Amino acid sequence: MDRERVLRKLPKVNDLLEEESIKVLEHQCGRQTVLKAVRDGIEEVRRLIERSFEEGLEIKADEEALKKEALDRAVELVARYSSYSLKKVINATGVVLHTNLGRAPLPEEAIKNIADVARGYSNLEYDLEEGKRGERYDHVRTLLCEITGAEDAMVVNNNAAAVLLALSALASGREVVISRGQLVEIGGSFRVPDVMAQSGARLVEVGTTNKTRLSDYERAINENTALLLKVHTSNFKFVGFWSEVKIEELKALGLKYGIPVMEDLGSGVLVDLEKFGLPPEPTVQSSVKAGTDVVTFSGDKLLGGPQAGIILGKKEYIEKIKSHPLARALRIDKLTLSALEAVLKIYRNEDYEKIPVLKMLLRSSEELERTAEKLAEELRKVVNGRGQVEVLDDLSAVGGGSLPGVELPTKVVALRIHALGPDDLAKKLRSARIPVIGRIKKERFLLDVRTLAEEELKIIPEMVGSVL
Repeated sequence: MDRERVLRKLPKVNDLLEEESIKVLEHQCGRQTVLKAVRDGIEEVRRLIERSFEEGLEIKADEEALKKEALDRAVELVARYSSYSLKKVINATGVVLHTNLGRAPLPEEAIKNIADVARGYSNLEYDLEEGKRGERYDHVRTLLCEITGAEDAMVVNNNAAAVLLALSALASGREVVISRGQLVEIGGSFRVPDVMAQSGARLVEVGTTNKTRLSDYERAINENTALLLKVHTSNFKFVGFWSEVKIEELKALGLKYGIPVMEDLGSGVLVDLEKFGLPPEPTVQSSVKAGTDVVTFSGDKLLGGPQAGIILGKKEYIEKIKSHPLARALRIDKLTLSALEAVLKIYRNEDYEKIPVLKMLLRSSEELERTAEKLAEELRKVVNGRGQVEVLDDLSAVGGGSLPGVELPTKVVALRIHALGPDDLAKKLRSARIPVIGRIKKERFLLDVRTLAEEELKIIPEMVGSVL
């Protein structure tokens, strides 16, 4: 059959627009969205025809078949074009702070406060008591100082920005002394040496990769030294023949020579994790108590809040940082502030169960077992002989460059579908109305229940059923 003759049988755009199903979608989703979907649907069928002729494949060439094919594709495209690109997904990977999946989920209090602030105007930079211009940092400054013991605090849009701003304000054109073992790279190719160079500060490396002594720092100090810097290694840890200088020792050295000390804690944590049976992690409070002049850390990792870079410490240095021109370029918006304030209030009241990240990390083996069995039971009803559903032991990761090397015993629901390989099942679930993201191990698709919310135990079987 002649290719051009088949192509002439393709439906016209206006013909598809007159279809009842398309008219309904136009009313729901808007004229322009539907028009684009119809045009693209026809174009997809055109390419299918051309590819079939090139590869010698059989194709239904009657007008009704081509029209139905174009119509079906148009309907699918309307759904795709109407949905948001950034959307809710179900994190069944077991990685609590999954950077690709948005890191920390927010507490309900934070979500409510965001909605209240976003719905109308707010006192973002307005002092309600004085009736004049205020400062946006005031909404969280008191809470941060109360919780950590710091003299002053401010917040920017992430921790990389916090480090860049602090170095730019305190050390541009001068030297910053840092241990060679702390010149780390974290996610997204963020490298400490690169951000220091961008700030205008000159890097002075001391010690060796695995051992740095206080005397190494002291020998590097001269009249051009602006800052002594300690950086948390975040996403890796040293084992074996290794030592570093404690922040208390570094602060004593700074006092001896009149040089401020800065510590980048990376993930940042406001509670002693050892109390909950987790490995120790330096707290913000311990750094402040040691007299550290400037402390920086993330808001959306172990803190369990929104993406933010928190800077706190001695008032004289925080004031310098606030007045730097970069501070305006890196400042956070009202929605981030509203979420962070709500999270900090939870910490002040010590209601740690309300922080989803901490709740996930601290889930008991009994709770994980109950949750896994509940999910497995619902999935067996859906799979119904088309595969196998098992509850297995496995390990979860913390993620987000936090608690490196720590593996948390967990329970997973393992899916094996006879007609689908694990990669195919994973791909189909990523394309579901509410995408479900799991992991693959030993030819099984695994759903780690550690990172699942209660309401998601009903959604997952529905999404699995939709792809089967």
